[in-house]
Amino acid sequence: MAPIALNLFPQPTSSPAIELKNVVKDFTIGLRDLKLRAVADLSLSIPAGQIYGLLGPNGSGKSTTIKIILGLATPTLGECRVFGTPSDQVEARVNVGYLPESPYFYRHLTGRELVRFYARMCGLRSAGLEKRLAEVLAWVGMVEAADRSVGTYSKGMLQRIGLAQAIVHDPQLVILDEPTAGVDPIGAAAIGELILRLKAEGKTVLITSHLLGQMEELCDRIAILDRGRLILEGSVTDLVGRTGRQTFVTESLSEAELAELRTWFEARGRGFESGEAPRARLDRIFLDRVGKSSSP
Repeated sequence: MAPIALNLFPQPTSSPAIELKNVVKDFTIGLRDLKLRAVADLSLSIPAGQIYGLLGPNGSGKSTTIKIILGLATPTLGECRVFGTPSDQVEARVNVGYLPESPYFYRHLTGRELVRFYARMCGLRSAGLEKRLAEVLAWVGMVEAADRSVGTYSKGMLQRIGLAQAIVHDPQLVILDEPTAGVDPIGAAAIGELILRLKAEGKTVLITSHLLGQMEELCDRIAILDRGRLILEGSVTDLVGRTGRQTFVTESLSEAELAELRTWFEARGRGFESGEAPRARLDRIFLDRVGKSSSP
């Protein structure tokens, strides 16, 4: 399918998609006005056109950071900008689409009615609206279920229709909070493919997830938060690709051949730590077999 683009709103400048400078967020808790620091001196610059992963355990400050980016929370200190515009201004949200971790959708509406509702909230009007709905529903693979009530949807279908409402107004920044939480492996893989298609269309995607393997495959860069602090940030290639080791793949070797190979390495001052047959990844076996064969 050809890329879909509406250009409904002014396009962002060459500024980073998201920029946080020394952001601090404190919450007051209890009767004694104790301060809980959810985000501590966070600085990030997220380039446009990339898939950026925001990782961390529960309570690390990910959700608070997203709320600040969306303008739903105001930093105690520091500043946040979206395409150069302060995140607390309405203009900063014009080019943003958002899928929360646990979205509440009106169960009595059909999928088509739901996406139409959000499209109107984002300023789309009757001219071209139905064509846009058809394009987006096809894009997320929900055409056949579009006229069923949302209350009958599986978790994976809810995430797909949620992604449709997040992109119906053609935003340049899409924020996805745990988009594959509770979704089966097939649904998670399909959502991953949709995220890559968003990047192919030039969108910036900010995503949080506990599925680290999928994040490694999808993301260009990641940031890891812990207790509100940034502990690691960089490109996925740099962070996972520098082990100081090399791996070679060959056909199975006999014990005698392995011993000969070990001797060859040791003669050159190189350690030979192990020789073992690589195992197939369980997720790949699952995805390759389920739904593609009727035989056991």
